[in-house]
Amino acid sequence: MKILGNLLWWLFGGLEAALGYFTASLAMVCTIVGIPVALQTFKIGLLCLWPFGAKVKKTKSPTGCIRIPLNILWVIFGGFWAWCNHIFFGVLLYITIIGIPFGKQHFKMARLSLAPFGKDVELNF
Repeated sequence: MKILGNLLWWLFGGLEAALGYFTASLAMVCTIVGIPVALQTFKIGLLCLWPFGAKVKKTKSPTGCIRIPLNILWVIFGGFWAWCNHIFFGVLLYITIIGIPFGKQHFKMARLSLAPFGKDVELNF
C-alpha cells in the first residue's frame, strides 16, 4: 500500500515538489554558509520523495542549543512559507475524502518544514 501511495504522490505533484527542494538544496550548497540549510532542504526533499512509510524523529546526535537559533533563522528566511504551502495543500486535500491520506503527508511535511534542525527522516521502504 505504501508503494501505491508513493506512486500516486509522485504522479500528482510529489516528484515536482521533491525536485524543487533538491534544486534549492543544490543552490544553497554553492555557498559555504548555506550548507546547513542545504542539508535541511535535502531532508525535506527526501520526505517529499517518499512520504508514505517515512517517519520524522528527533536527532540522536547532540546538537546542543544551536538548533534553536538555526530553526528561528529557518522560519524567518523561508520555512514559514514552506509551512504555509504544506498546510494549504493539506487542508485542500482533507476537504475530499480520498485526499485524507495525502493531506496527512502534507501535515507531516509541514511539521518538518517549520523546524527541521534537530530532526531526522527515517525512510522505510
